[in-house]
Amino acid sequence: MDITAVNAAQSYSAARPLTAPDPGVEGDNAFARIAQDFLATMQRGEATANASMTGAADPHSLVQALAQTELAIETAVTVRNKVVEAYQEILRMPV
Repeated sequence: MDITAVNAAQSYSAARPLTAPDPGVEGDNAFARIAQDFLATMQRGEATANASMTGAADPHSLVQALAQTELAIETAVTVRNKVVEAYQEILRMPV
């Protein structure tokens, strides 16, 4: 296998769009979208739980909604823990 500069440049230019950021999602907009998705997941779970209590939803949809809600909460807690951990690491840096 012969790797030349031209082949490397062509491979890089072919793979470059795959790693480019999504133009529709930037900075604060990305965080806002994630927060809205989290809120929507929580609201769907609550609505399904309420519907299940009144008999309007089947048990399968309740279990599915609860699983999605649990996954969203676990993800949010994990992200929060990583942010706190990074903040504490920054505080430990010598000035």
